[in-house]
Amino acid sequence: MLIPGVKNKLLIVDLEATCWEGNERGLHKMNEMETIEIGAVMVDLEDRENIREYDIFIRPVRNPILSEFCKNLTSISQGDVNNAEPFPVVFPGFLEWAGDRNNYTFASWSGYDKWQFENDCLYHKIEYPFTTHFDIKKYFARAHNNQKMGLGRAVKKSGLEFEGTHHRGIDDARNIWYVLKKIIRDNDQLSLF
Repeated sequence: MLIPGVKNKLLIVDLEATCWEGNERGLHKMNEMETIEIGAVMVDLEDRENIREYDIFIRPVRNPILSEFCKNLTSISQGDVNNAEPFPVVFPGFLEWAGDRNNYTFASWSGYDKWQFENDCLYHKIEYPFTTHFDIKKYFARAHNNQKMGLGRAVKKSGLEFEGTHHRGIDDARNIWYVLKKIIRDNDQLSLF
């Protein structure tokens, strides 16, 4: 076990969700946010080159029209979500792709993605499937003198170049993996907890 409490396979997830800016946000509560993209990488911490990827759009149902802010932030178009299936159709396929939950640990950059999955499952009356969650942002902070920062800054702090488009689920998931892989490479003592 390379990281205490974490299985040797990680399901690193980054979600994009409906979002609004400024006064527009006042019209919508946080719990009304809906996942519009699941980006994920399944990585093997021992064989760090063995990586599988998953990326899919999701059609929101509570607020089906994306705000201009959301489209600009994520580069996800209205057409992308209009042509997608809703969460109750997409989520089971994602879980099937990920495989047996006993074989991996669900991970993300902060607790947001866990919260968003819980929120979507609650709204759609789907059982939330994950029993554990590994917060890579906290792990990164422990490896860097408790400096907390967003993914973009963490990529730079790690001496890496951000690959792809920031705030796109699959690109963020890949970059989260690159940051974690650098921590593992650079630290002999991984017991940062």
